[in-house]
Amino acid sequence: MRSGDPIARPGQVIGLLGGSFDPAHAGHVHITREALKRFGLDRVWWLVSPGNPLKARGPAPLALRMDHARALMRHPRVMVTDIEARLGTRYTAQTLARLRARYPGVRFVWLMGADNLAQFHHWQDWRQIMGSVPVGVLARPGDRISARMSPAARAFAHARIPAAGAPLLGRAAAPAWCFLNVPMSPLSSSSIRARGGWSVPSPQG
Repeated sequence: MRSGDPIARPGQVIGLLGGSFDPAHAGHVHITREALKRFGLDRVWWLVSPGNPLKARGPAPLALRMDHARALMRHPRVMVTDIEARLGTRYTAQTLARLRARYPGVRFVWLMGADNLAQFHHWQDWRQIMGSVPVGVLARPGDRISARMSPAARAFAHARIPAAGAPLLGRAAAPAWCFLNVPMSPLSSSSIRARGGWSVPSPQG
């Protein structure tokens, strides 16, 4: 493990919330707190990605997104990290494989909003992701039906854990996933960018 990497002990359950966080907002904070409370996690790591392979437009500079995320997400059990850039991975399946090798004995749970589950089948090696770690899904407004009817939800219907079993998700053997309906913020990074609420400094010549 290199200096600056997150610290985790064998046996701990770590939730992973990945994304470009361009920008991070109160909705990210809300689902993180809900995940800590509902899924029985010891910690959550925000994996601020170098870039999203599914998006044509590049995000704001990584350092800027990291600084903003750290200023917003202040919780003793949450760490904002750029470990994906350190690992040199671009896709979630690659990141998970490297993390599991780097942190033997640590139990990881991949966290996502229901909007991501709805298009999860477009992710590279999505079946491998589902087969490697438990997945916790938190519903966002307007995404519940499309998520529950998505190809990924149908393909892994046999592995779904009822909401009552959510606290045990981190100890479940993959594939395992749990869908939780929680009061959600309607905020999204794209809407914040669209209304000009996330200004990126111009490069200095």
